[in-house]
Amino acid sequence: MSDSEMSSIQDSLQPKLDQLECHFTWDIKKDDLVLTDVLNRLEEQVELDLGREQGVARTHCSLGYVNFLLGHNEEALTHLLKSETLIKENLGDNCETLIVTYGNFAWINYHMKNYAECESYLMKLQKINKTFPTESSSSEVLGEKAWAYLKFSRKYYGRAVEVFQKAVELDPENSEWNAGYATALYRIETGTSCTVDSPAIKQLRQAIDINPDDDALRALLGLKLLLCSKKLMKESEELMEKALNGSPEKPHVTRYVGKFFRNQGSVDRSIALLMKALERSPNSSFIHHQLAMCYKTKKINLQKEKRQDRVNKTKEINEARRQCIWYLEKATSLKDSFIFAMCELALQYGERRERRDLSEADKLFDRTFKSAEKKNDSVHVVHYYYAEFQQYSKRCEDLAIKHYMKCLSMNPHSSEGRKSAEKLKKIAERLLNADRNDWLANEIIGLIYQNREDTKSYAATSDNEEDDEYCSNLSECLKGCNINS
Repeated sequence: MSDSEMSSIQDSLQPKLDQLECHFTWDIKKDDLVLTDVLNRLEEQVELDLGREQGVARTHCSLGYVNFLLGHNEEALTHLLKSETLIKENLGDNCETLIVTYGNFAWINYHMKNYAECESYLMKLQKINKTFPTESSSSEVLGEKAWAYLKFSRKYYGRAVEVFQKAVELDPENSEWNAGYATALYRIETGTSCTVDSPAIKQLRQAIDINPDDDALRALLGLKLLLCSKKLMKESEELMEKALNGSPEKPHVTRYVGKFFRNQGSVDRSIALLMKALERSPNSSFIHHQLAMCYKTKKINLQKEKRQDRVNKTKEINEARRQCIWYLEKATSLKDSFIFAMCELALQYGERRERRDLSEADKLFDRTFKSAEKKNDSVHVVHYYYAEFQQYSKRCEDLAIKHYMKCLSMNPHSSEGRKSAEKLKKIAERLLNADRNDWLANEIIGLIYQNREDTKSYAATSDNEEDDEYCSNLSECLKGCNINS
């Protein structure tokens, strides 16, 4: 075939491919993804979904696209074939669910220059479209699209919410789309902005009403209610107990319940549950990170205890820190772009305050900044952790202030932004007590004042009784600072 003939075929196929509904047309950009992370997450999802053929088929379809992006075309086609086989075995040869899989098949064959195969899949899609002529507005296609957004990147959570909402409007009783919609809302709704009638809580309740056997959603609802109000503790505990009793072997359930008990203060119980989950999912970076957080909590609790036996206390603290570091190292080795785990690991190195450990922490923070900036994701989080490292491990308050201020300026609505405001507030108060005209303290106060709505929101969720008074006195503090309100 001549070059001109090849070019003519390409030109005729391209417009048809652009009209398809599949991963290639959903604006999922390679630069937005950490492909190895997505691959690992999807492969783990296949294991978790065993017994749910439609879920496994959907994941294989996504794995086909990820393998294509990695340049593994044969592996991509193998995953798509698995997706097609599962769908046909359960739903038949001519159903809406095949639209996305066949779309991916057509695109990959096009890129491999298998034009006859590409046209074959376009013809199969044409046949399906005669039965289901509005595939772009089909709840099946919308649901598949929303799940892809939810699984591929945090950057696409907002899109997932929008598309799941459309799918639910078209098929209000579909348990999968309702569950996905609830999960997406849960992920975009921060704990500090949560209320008892928030969209996430409403949708979680609705999804559980539609599918009362979904214990993973029940556990998410328990976590969300606990974040909203301590007055909902009893209902949260009841939800967690019911979820655990109903699905004691499901890793998604045990990991959420484990997180709940850690937040509640039952650290040893949380560790026991997470260890069981780890047996089922030994390569889960999430579970390793949660175990690390348990041992961090255990270490902090030991540090707060007043004991006469200081030697044994120090040994227990060091052992808890060692365990925390071990699980963080494992989490970051399983997922080398795990920003939160990398930051936490650097902090734990810094706590030991040995010269070698401080050097390792500096190197790790440097890597973490580069990773976050490359992904354009969670940069403000790294600034917050690095500020803590400078304040408590390096005893360099000037650098700590600089990075707290960067975090607050970049994302005042985040929990890290609010915590930065709190840290800066305490530093400014100390400086102003020594010198009311201290220029740095007034600069700090000015920045917090610019973000005063966020500071007030933080105060509303804080246990510090001075927060309200502090916020109300900001204007008074600024009178001599020449800062416009």
